[in-house]
Amino acid sequence: MHPHLEDYALIGDLQTAALVSRKGSIDWLCLPRFDSAACFAALIGGKDNGHWRLAPKSSDARPQRSYRGHSLVLDTVWETPTGSVKVTDFMPQRDRMPDVVRIVEGLRGRVEMHGVLRLRFDYGRVVPWVRHHQGCRVAIAGPDSVWLRTPHECRTYGKDFSTRSEFTVAAGERTAFVLTWHPSHEPRPRQVDPFESLDATLEDWHAWSGRCRYNGPHRNAVIRSLITLKALTYAPTGGIVAAPTTSLPEELGGVRNWDYRYCWLRDASLTLNSLISAGYLEEAGAWRDWLLRAVAGAPEDLQIMYGLAGERRLPEFELPWLTGYAASAPVRIGNAAVEQCQLDVYGEVLDSFHIARTAGLPSEPHAWNIQRALVDYLESTWRDPDEGLWEIRGPRRHFVHSKVMAWVAADRAIRAVEAYPKLRGNVERWRAMRSDIHREVCERGYDAERGTFTQSYGSVELDAATLLIPRVGFLPAGDPRVTGTIETVRRELSLPHSLKGMGGTPIGLVRRYSTEGRSVDGLPGGEGAFLVCSFWLADALAMIGRRDEARALFERLLALRNDVGLLSEEYDPAARRQLGNFPQAFSHIGLVGTAFGLLDGPGAD
Repeated sequence: MHPHLEDYALIGDLQTAALVSRKGSIDWLCLPRFDSAACFAALIGGKDNGHWRLAPKSSDARPQRSYRGHSLVLDTVWETPTGSVKVTDFMPQRDRMPDVVRIVEGLRGRVEMHGVLRLRFDYGRVVPWVRHHQGCRVAIAGPDSVWLRTPHECRTYGKDFSTRSEFTVAAGERTAFVLTWHPSHEPRPRQVDPFESLDATLEDWHAWSGRCRYNGPHRNAVIRSLITLKALTYAPTGGIVAAPTTSLPEELGGVRNWDYRYCWLRDASLTLNSLISAGYLEEAGAWRDWLLRAVAGAPEDLQIMYGLAGERRLPEFELPWLTGYAASAPVRIGNAAVEQCQLDVYGEVLDSFHIARTAGLPSEPHAWNIQRALVDYLESTWRDPDEGLWEIRGPRRHFVHSKVMAWVAADRAIRAVEAYPKLRGNVERWRAMRSDIHREVCERGYDAERGTFTQSYGSVELDAATLLIPRVGFLPAGDPRVTGTIETVRRELSLPHSLKGMGGTPIGLVRRYSTEGRSVDGLPGGEGAFLVCSFWLADALAMIGRRDEARALFERLLALRNDVGLLSEEYDPAARRQLGNFPQAFSHIGLVGTAFGLLDGPGAD
């Protein structure tokens, strides 16, 4: 049985991240980057696919965990019949090579501790050769080498192709384990001092989180979400991964399992808004610069996602030796959606640069040339069908959200030229394109009988992405077509087990779109509520003046976070558990955006 996703906490060093279970087991870690092969893959396989557990030997031990202040340093306090002990897990922001540090501190009495380190390189498939060298255990296989530094007082031995550790810690004693990765052809890296690294890591995180400009009633939740976004940032390039995991299912036992360890353009403008609103202009600038490098090239070659440094080739394949989380197979590496056509990304890119300009971020001289080329190309392609925001693996359609974002691209280009006369462009043609898109969407994408925008032209299906129509300025929030869409999406896309609000109206969790019957995405099975869409619903309710309902939904969403404040991609209200890749940047971006939105306007928090 795999632990629930809620049982995991995140640690990381701004280049990769690990998931630590409530039972003290690191079940997921890719080294040296987010998108590298995992050396601990128990999360999507079994214990034989790699993990590192460090916990009291007693079966009666009970854990209580929390992050230390506003940091990514995880403390787990274990209460046992003979005493209590604290295990502190973290990854120092690296000099060159990644380290995982686990510090054990006795708090009361004496506690027997037990550790099991089972390294399995290449996503749990390769058993390394382990030897003793210079007082450490060294595991080597192919390009990978890991050094485990253990305390002198710890008994360490090999058993069942794993490294076992046994020791006793008394009140006031403190000891540490350090695991370090490096390329196997290189010499042993410099050793870090675990206790100095702890102090430096705490200082770094507290200094960073102290810059947050949000001072509303949900400050702790907002800061935890921002720390999570920072943790999902690949520091060398500024790219932000959608999640640090692959193939955590959208339906338990299902096939909707995807690799999210890449950077999506769909997240671009919302990410920038969140970072800028919170005062993190340096991170916003790094993300904008990553975006500028990634999209450079021919406009027709624009992709929906890229690698951490802007890599374009992300081939998808399956790992048959992994059984999947909760028997949800296949496990996929790479993402074939990279080959899809999604017209919305042009709007995301142009909107992102518009947000950056408005915030006063310094502009690169060639940035406008790229934007102008993208809009000129879109002029000849916006009428084409595409796969849409949700990466539909079915026939291409005329998705309403895609057309709306094409309108956004034209609108932001026009506004740029109007605000900055030195910028050149085909403004009259762009105005004509903007008008044509608006007219077509309102004529072909709106169901007048039901009073709602639909998922695609001529369809009856709904799409939660249409909740963004007032946010991007396509129509004002008070337009009856907007209010009708909000009501219809909330009524028809809410999951059956969502909470009810005034008069029995659903205020709960919404799906992206319907997966029942003849699903538009061409995949079997269903999925849970998509959390960022539920935050969008809260935003939309606030925009039309129904702030009490927006607050109620926001509070409901906050209650879905786990004990350390993390959210996955989706939530199943019937099973009462999180689903999908974890933790999910999009969900935390939504949380930050809604928190700031509720601070503004009449009846603000």
